[in-house]
Amino acid sequence: MTFFVIMSMQIGIGVLGFQRVIAKTAGHDAWISVLLAGASSHLILIVLYWLLQQADGDFLLLHQRLFGRWAGGALSSLLALYFAAMAFVVLRTYIEVIQVWMFPYLKTWEFSLAFLLLCLYITVGGFRVVVGICFFGLIIPSYLLFTFWFVLDYTDFYQLLPILDHPPSNIVKAAKQMTLTMLGYETILLFYPFIKRGTQSAKWAHAALLTTTLFYALLTVLTLAYFSEKQLQQQIWPTLTMWKIVELPFVERFEYIGIANWLLIILPNVCLGLWCSSRICKQLFPIRQKTALLVIATICFFSTLLIHDRKEVDFINTILNRVGFYFLYIWIPCLAGITYVVKKVRGNV
Repeated sequence: MTFFVIMSMQIGIGVLGFQRVIAKTAGHDAWISVLLAGASSHLILIVLYWLLQQADGDFLLLHQRLFGRWAGGALSSLLALYFAAMAFVVLRTYIEVIQVWMFPYLKTWEFSLAFLLLCLYITVGGFRVVVGICFFGLIIPSYLLFTFWFVLDYTDFYQLLPILDHPPSNIVKAAKQMTLTMLGYETILLFYPFIKRGTQSAKWAHAALLTTTLFYALLTVLTLAYFSEKQLQQQIWPTLTMWKIVELPFVERFEYIGIANWLLIILPNVCLGLWCSSRICKQLFPIRQKTALLVIATICFFSTLLIHDRKEVDFINTILNRVGFYFLYIWIPCLAGITYVVKKVRGNV
């Protein structure tokens, strides 16, 4: 189940448009950036598991042991805000896709309210129910992978040549821009205590990361072979544009099917984000998790109403990308260093 939870969190709304962002920086070498981002994620995941083992599986307890009750609690509160923001950004970005591609006159509050009520219904059922949604949210829409077969007739893989034609700095920068798309595996920090054999789950977590990385790399290669670099910069959602060429006897606009099915894919993103955030609140404050969940969902609902256009949606995605990068690649290594030093001095954390 660890495999499905992590992979379902990583495959979300970013699949529809990440190619344009990284290709703008790394050009036709963007697929290398995807592999680089995946490799760095494996390293961070190793550090996350090491930190969890030092704190007997309780990451929030590690904060308190290292920084004290108040400072540690403040850091954990920021983590709760981070997971809530993740759920909010995914939901608002998906609403924008629906409004642009399917229903231009759909009110943001209508879809946001209905979707969050569904998420509340699922999450109140407990972590087992959320994991079940992660499983089915990955398995049921998996048939969409076969639709990319239609794209092969219109691709030119010579557009990927010459390899390593861009400066290494650009390739690394594009890998940094992949952070938002790769986010999700850090939820292991919260659901690790619920795993029956936590240490043995590491191989499945890495398998999920590897699968996601290969999927994103292959999709990037396919996109770069389908679009020229100039064409790609004109496409906000390249994946949806590629779906427009899919021809089936029973449906003319397949991208409508893809967008509708994508609801099943983002459902685990939002549910697990809300669960992680409410779980932290339950451990930090004298409050029931269901109450915290209701408060967080309400805040997410009103937050979606504050975002009105593409520029603002792009802004919140950029902010989450930066926050995710600083959390995973700056704070987590620093925390590991502090933990290592404290362990050497005290003998334990």
